[in-house]
Amino acid sequence: MLNMGYDVIFQGKNFLRLLGGLLVTAEIAFISVVIALILGTVFGVVMNSKSKVIRIISNIYLEAIRIIPILVWLFVGYFGISRVFNIHIDGVVVSIVVFSLWGIAEMGDLMRGAIKSIPKIQEESAMAIGLNKTQIYRYIIIPQALKRVTPSAINLSTRMIKTTSLVIMIGVVEVVKVGQQVIEVSAVKSPMATFWVYGFIFFLYFMICYPLSLLSKKLEKRWAY
Repeated sequence: MLNMGYDVIFQGKNFLRLLGGLLVTAEIAFISVVIALILGTVFGVVMNSKSKVIRIISNIYLEAIRIIPILVWLFVGYFGISRVFNIHIDGVVVSIVVFSLWGIAEMGDLMRGAIKSIPKIQEESAMAIGLNKTQIYRYIIIPQALKRVTPSAINLSTRMIKTTSLVIMIGVVEVVKVGQQVIEVSAVKSPMATFWVYGFIFFLYFMICYPLSLLSKKLEKRWAY
């Protein structure tokens, strides 16, 4: 009988190892996303500052994160800093820091755009009834901006989850790395191991990201007007 090879996923401890790798991926993604959403919201408010110096510094940070690939930042954080300061930094820690910085920049830009999209007349009306700048942002601008930015923020979260696969390049044993190890051991006995293992990893990512995508679309339709 033809051996389809799908049993490679359940041989030995392969299934548990893949789930363990997924937990590492989830840990990096979850912590990074939470930090990015919170500090990114603050960064978005800062980017709307009237201070020219603050705006210039914010734009330099934003463009540096966007122009330089995430993989390069991972190499700089893991290999560069380790050699310069002669210290060892855990790959998971480096991954969380790099993805958090990336998420903060992207979330900040989304928040900046959401704030800009609120009609100026609302701020002027609030000032006319005696509200100060802090009160205007707290009670009028930020609540509306958060509502408008939520679908885009969810999409950013799914992008961050998917991009965590890059951390294998600095030795972090997450789900894709575990999958490669399983394939290397099983490829001789099961020629279809590559197909089934990567297919299972695809399924795991799909199960995490697809519900977020549906939630984003639902919120976007609900808040369209």
